[in-house]
Amino acid sequence: MECEFPTVNAGVDEIRQIFREVKTIAVIGLSPDPSKASHRVARYLKEAGYKIIPVYPKEEEILGEKVYRTLKEIPGPVDMVDIFRKSAAVGPIVDVCRERGDVKVVWMQAGIVNNEAAALAKESGMKVVQSRCAMVDHRELV
Repeated sequence: MECEFPTVNAGVDEIRQIFREVKTIAVIGLSPDPSKASHRVARYLKEAGYKIIPVYPKEEEILGEKVYRTLKEIPGPVDMVDIFRKSAAVGPIVDVCRERGDVKVVWMQAGIVNNEAAALAKESGMKVVQSRCAMVDHRELV
């Protein structure tokens, strides 16, 4: 699945709109290690003014924010879910997004593609971005 081509993907105008409308971003797989892409991207988005909610199996705090073990545990609304996990892990994450009912955007970072999960998210009314870096797109488009 790692080599899959994204068949469901937001265009540039839709990505600009996502960045204008989104306020809260749950980052799935946000590493506490500053050298990891998930950490750099989340730090950038936080500095750009978004509320970041780390989702990680360990740690109590990352980037000064309380860490949740799962997306289900997050008590308040989540506008966007930014995924730093293998493509095979995306399906269950999208299932939770659908259960929550408040997630507007599912964003799969560069190299992550799961067309089946993307189609389910889109059918449920969510915008979907696959295999793109939120930091790079924000820098270039906003």
